[in-house]
Amino acid sequence: MTKVQRLLARLRSQLWVVSILVRSGMLTVLRPDKYVGMARVVRTQGTNATTGLAMAAVRRPHAVGLIDELGSLTWRELDQRCDALAVGLRAAVGDDVPTVALLCRNHRGFVETLSASARLGAQALLLNTGFSGPQLADVMVREAGAVIVYDEEFAGVVADARSRIPGLVEVIAWQDEPDTRGSRDRGAGTPLTVASLIAAHTGQRPPVPDSPGRVILLTSGTTGAPKGAKRGGGGPDELAATLTAVPWKAEETIVVAAPMFHAWGFGQLAIAGTMTCTVVMRRKFDPEATLALVDEHRATGLAVVPVMLERIVDLPAEVLDRYRLDSLRFVSASGSRMRPDAVIAFMDRFGDVVFNAYNATEAGQITVASPADLRHAPDTAGRAVRGTLLRIVDDAWQPVPVGDVGRITVKGASEFDGYTAGDTKDSDPSAAGKGFMVSGDVGRLDAEGRLYVVGRDDEMIVSGGENVYPLEVEKTLGEHPSVREVAVIGVRDESYGQRLAAYVVLVPGAQDGPDELKAHVKAHLAGYKVPRDVVLLDELPRNASGKIMKRELTA
Repeated sequence: MTKVQRLLARLRSQLWVVSILVRSGMLTVLRPDKYVGMARVVRTQGTNATTGLAMAAVRRPHAVGLIDELGSLTWRELDQRCDALAVGLRAAVGDDVPTVALLCRNHRGFVETLSASARLGAQALLLNTGFSGPQLADVMVREAGAVIVYDEEFAGVVADARSRIPGLVEVIAWQDEPDTRGSRDRGAGTPLTVASLIAAHTGQRPPVPDSPGRVILLTSGTTGAPKGAKRGGGGPDELAATLTAVPWKAEETIVVAAPMFHAWGFGQLAIAGTMTCTVVMRRKFDPEATLALVDEHRATGLAVVPVMLERIVDLPAEVLDRYRLDSLRFVSASGSRMRPDAVIAFMDRFGDVVFNAYNATEAGQITVASPADLRHAPDTAGRAVRGTLLRIVDDAWQPVPVGDVGRITVKGASEFDGYTAGDTKDSDPSAAGKGFMVSGDVGRLDAEGRLYVVGRDDEMIVSGGENVYPLEVEKTLGEHPSVREVAVIGVRDESYGQRLAAYVVLVPGAQDGPDELKAHVKAHLAGYKVPRDVVLLDELPRNASGKIMKRELTA
């Protein structure tokens, strides 16, 4: 390709991005002073994941930006509170605030701390609310966290970090009894709170940081210790690709039920701020309360992790009948496998509005399954979003034929800056695979370009010389009418090296036992894929983002 051809290709791409942003309502004609204000935001804060929140305060200062259990805040009020908190954190910690750790559920304190950290040029470390004390302490020590902002309910967990990090600065983000005192009115030894810091510094702005703030997202840690992944803010190309796949519109209302410490919930918050969409949130997920929020606020979007959609579908019919959800244009889900029956049941009741995304903390958005894709194949992860390339390769890094299973490698528009420990994701070493990152999953593509994730590369077991991916067995068991949830893992076996063990949660009232479930698998799959052990449980262990913690099953 010549230099002129590259230039024309780039111009066509930029025109496409502009057209998508205009069509979504994100790019529109504004008063000249609005452009001046938005330029000031970029000059003082740089471009990061929370820049959109400050931009929204310029674009629509008096519109409602956030709604939580404490009420509503306009974009201007939210922006001023973020500024005040940034000044307060700087006063409490000192001029150098390298990393601010957040251990918070979905509420204004999380959003304010996230944005305040960026305005200080600090790293925001998003902690899993399901961490135990030792896990939290290990991550804090590894990531050099000297400040932690947390909900009061996690005080006992934070105690472990306190004992291992001398001089740890603690700030409480959420209290059951809101604190209205300023920091000057607090007695010695009384913990700082987000509310007190904001109250004491309202009307003040932090100095311009030397560098833009960044966010450290933790991998889920379902099979090992969570890693810190450094990610910057997504560019306009990445945003346009998302808007092409999922029908976001500017200045609408979005209910974000997915936990915001997780890459998916965080990403949905960032898009909502960039699109000046009112964000509705609730600290703890409740399936019926989530439906009520959508109807009450006439939300056009709902962001969930798959288990949330499953819990909604499992509500009694008489409860579901109370809610219309006729304002809803999309439900965006990601984070783990979604039960195919739950996808279809939701769309049969509320319309074809479910969009299932396949993401990675390191790579961002990879594929999206539209409602039409899910109607065709409820277990598909969808098609690659614009700007992202997929390769399915074998152990020799050669592309496999359509329909064959291999390693999923991806080359996307967003840049992964590596793990905080200094290592990075494996990449395809072949010449043809230059720039492709190994996702860690295995899967296949169909003739229409739809991706099907078969399982984790490191979950494959060899039983009696045969390769088995647990996800295939999980899908088969999940189709049994008596099975509500299932997880399959490999366990050691003296005769076969490894064997399959299935952990099953039955639907209420089901009477089927292990033998019936084994027979179901045998009727649909090869004999070596039938689990030797089927264990019935009341519930499966999950982390705070809804992913099944398979490593806990072995215990």
